[in-house]
Amino acid sequence: MTEPAPEQLECVEVVITAESAEWLADFTRSLVEGRLAACGHHIAPIRAIYRWQGDMFDERQARVGLHTRATLVPEIIARADRDHADDVPCVIAMPIVGGHPRYLQWIFEETRSPGD
Repeated sequence: MTEPAPEQLECVEVVITAESAEWLADFTRSLVEGRLAACGHHIAPIRAIYRWQGDMFDERQARVGLHTRATLVPEIIARADRDHADDVPCVIAMPIVGGHPRYLQWIFEETRSPGD
């Protein structure tokens, strides 16, 4: 079988934030174990300043950047909807428009096809 070209891999970074760094680490671990993400890079603490339902908030949170296939984003969103403490969790996906070809291939190899 021919290896896909890097531009065909359609890799993304999915950013998720949460109030609890430990919960986010456990959530990330479950995504990697389930092959929904190849890895997650955590940053904690971060400071989130935002407006929600008319009130201002300024709080400590944690952030993860997951590397995965674009086709797996809907499953990650569904898992966040199911498991995240927030009513509307921060889950955003950004395309990876370039990178080391072997790293992009590794992301592809360490994640599964949707529905597998």
